[in-house]
Amino acid sequence: MQNLIEKSKKYKMNTYASFDIVLESGNGSTLKDINGKEYLDFVSGIAVNSLGYGQTDILKALVGQACMLTHCSNLYLNLNEIELAEKLVENSCFDKVFFCNSGTESVEAAIKLAKKYGKTQKNIDTPEIISMKQSFHGRTLGALTATGQDKYQSSFTPLLSGFNYAEFNNIESVKSIINEKTCAVIIEIIQGEGGILPATTDFIKELREITQDKHILLIIDEVQTGIGRTGKLFAHQHYGIEPDIMTLAKGLGGGVPIGAMLAKDFVANSFIAGDHASTFGGNPLACGAAIAVLDKILSDCFFDEVKAKGHYLKERLLELNIENTEVRGMGLMFGMEFSFPVKPIIEKCIENGLLLIGAGANVIRFVPPLIIEFEEIDKAVDILQSALLEIK
Repeated sequence: MQNLIEKSKKYKMNTYASFDIVLESGNGSTLKDINGKEYLDFVSGIAVNSLGYGQTDILKALVGQACMLTHCSNLYLNLNEIELAEKLVENSCFDKVFFCNSGTESVEAAIKLAKKYGKTQKNIDTPEIISMKQSFHGRTLGALTATGQDKYQSSFTPLLSGFNYAEFNNIESVKSIINEKTCAVIIEIIQGEGGILPATTDFIKELREITQDKHILLIIDEVQTGIGRTGKLFAHQHYGIEPDIMTLAKGLGGGVPIGAMLAKDFVANSFIAGDHASTFGGNPLACGAAIAVLDKILSDCFFDEVKAKGHYLKERLLELNIENTEVRGMGLMFGMEFSFPVKPIIEKCIENGLLLIGAGANVIRFVPPLIIEFEEIDKAVDILQSALLEIK
């Protein structure tokens, strides 16, 4: 393994602080490295492998489609793209969808659509967008500018103009920076990289009321929270509101790269042919995988199972009874905040066969596959408890 690790360092750019593990295969919620060591996976590709590994329906969809057609360009239509668009629209409050390849691309598409709407339908010469402090929307330049965290932005200034930042869960902060140039507000229902911080119901409802009253678009970034992660198809459904634009990726393809940006007709119609594009967006291979994912997630009782497992995970974490520790989140997306850096805990858990990831320096993030079993939750918490005892 060490030879492969050194080869990786020699040939790959240094953009990820990767752990010294070379993974080879997976089944269910378990991964195996090239030495045969198994790991219980509570990262799931950072909330990507929503149905775990070796999921039969996804494999069938990929193999079957690969034997027929993998790519044909958006100059032509394909069956899977049309079917996936229908599934997403018919199971949401939106009217149209644009397909791309990742979360950051979906956010870029949302930013462009919002600005086009501001220019053409609100007659704003220089449309502005409000984002939240401690948010995370991606690493391309537009999405990075929307990301309200200096640690991600400082090395890449100057950023795009036309973004203002409000305090998350503080409606007065949002009101104070709305002006005649504001065309949209972009927000995560649960701030992921910001520490797994859920929005309050009052904040989201008031934000929706204000944006509707002032004819400002509300963009919900559901890249991490969408596709069943929180116990509903989309996290904003917990709050009883309808956004104007939504971004998706991660869990949508169950491990296959795909992103989507959905919008209501009144804003989607701002785009005309040539305004935006994505060469690989909507390709039949990725769309086939996403159809298989949605068919599974939309089946009877799936969301109830996610909620039940999430409730059980939270209860088990609280049973650890660690002083000055908070557990927050919903569905199968939780953050456990400590009063000290969590990197040593994560490293010890990996050593003991449990994959975890942080969400900031002091927060451990729990985003296992949605098909995780109750006994696997028990195993994960037991490993975490042992790690905590070992590092004291």
